[in-house]
Amino acid sequence: MSGDILNLVRDAAKKKILFLPHALDQMNRPDRLITPSDVRMVVFHGEIIEEYPDDPRGHSCLMLGLGDGNRPIHVVCSPKIDFLVVITAYLPDEDKWSKDFIRRL
Repeated sequence: MSGDILNLVRDAAKKKILFLPHALDQMNRPDRLITPSDVRMVVFHGEIIEEYPDDPRGHSCLMLGLGDGNRPIHVVCSPKIDFLVVITAYLPDEDKWSKDFIRRL
C-alpha cells in the first residue's frame, strides 16, 4: 500500500505543493528553520514510514528524508488530485524515535 500512496504523493507534488498554516508555523520555528526546498527533498527522495488511510484530512502519510545539510526531516502530507497538502514538517526528536528515525519509541 505504501508504494501506491508514494506515487500519489509524488505525482501530486509535481503539480503543486500547498503548505498548511500549521506546517509553516512548525517549519519557521527558530529551532527548526525547515525550508520549502527541504520539504521537496523529503517528498521526492524520502520514504514513507507511516500511513494514515483514515485521516479526516484525507489519506495521508509520514515521510522521512534528508533536508539541506543531511538533516533528517519528517513530513506529514496528503495527496489530492491537483496538489500535495503538507500538514506539518519537523525535525524528529531523538528521544521519541529510533536512531534511524523510522520507528516511534
